[in-house]
Amino acid sequence: RTFMAIEEQAHEQGYEIILAQTLNNPEREEMCIRRLLARQVDGLFIRPVYRPDPTAAIYDELKQRQTPTVILGHRALFCSDFTNVETDDLAGAETATNHLLELGHRRIACFTGPIFAPWAQERYEGYRRALQNAGMEVDEALVFRAGNTIEEGAGAALQMINENARATAILAANDLVAIGAAGTLLDQGVNIPEEISVVGFGNTLTSEHFRVPLTTVSQPKYRRGVAAFESMEKLLAGENAGLKRLSAELVTRRSTGAPPA
Repeated sequence: RTFMAIEEQAHEQGYEIILAQTLNNPEREEMCIRRLLARQVDGLFIRPVYRPDPTAAIYDELKQRQTPTVILGHRALFCSDFTNVETDDLAGAETATNHLLELGHRRIACFTGPIFAPWAQERYEGYRRALQNAGMEVDEALVFRAGNTIEEGAGAALQMINENARATAILAANDLVAIGAAGTLLDQGVNIPEEISVVGFGNTLTSEHFRVPLTTVSQPKYRRGVAAFESMEKLLAGENAGLKRLSAELVTRRSTGAPPA
């Protein structure tokens, strides 16, 4: 929906959108950007490929060229000098964790995303802050590195089961991780939400139609696209666009409930 919004706004203003897929690969990202620059595009919208390295030559080159560039997502060190539009993931994760606390959960596992991704860091911080505000500390035995894929979510769930973590709820880095974890738990005979609650992040289409419809944090994807195009218009006019931070909201479905007695 972010791309849909950008395309609609661009069409109204007489611009053509060229789409390039990075497949979450830094080398492919650089190749895509160079091909677009070779076509002398007016500006770039980039959903960055996050990486451990704090620098990236292609972003340095974009800065030197002064190519109008809007980052779709959180700014990492390698792209910190560019205009961006992001979701307040910290507040979203805090709201999701508070939802679980209000249901009565006290052993809440956190399936974190890639450690070098700013969005994953924000979501973990939201989890930590909610626990702290409830007078609790993070139990490291309940924190699992889960990446951002279904397979990684499934692996984290198996690890949690094998380690007998005794969690009654999971806050997952994103919907794919949540679906991977929930699918594994269901396959192992664990009932959701009667025995364990699961919360995702992103409100993807799959989350609503999963075996147990997923409670998740909804990001304003269409609004993000509109905001991104507004920022691009400012850059093209030679104006400063700055940072735009949009709020997220919790969508409650059947995957969360009170902890088992």
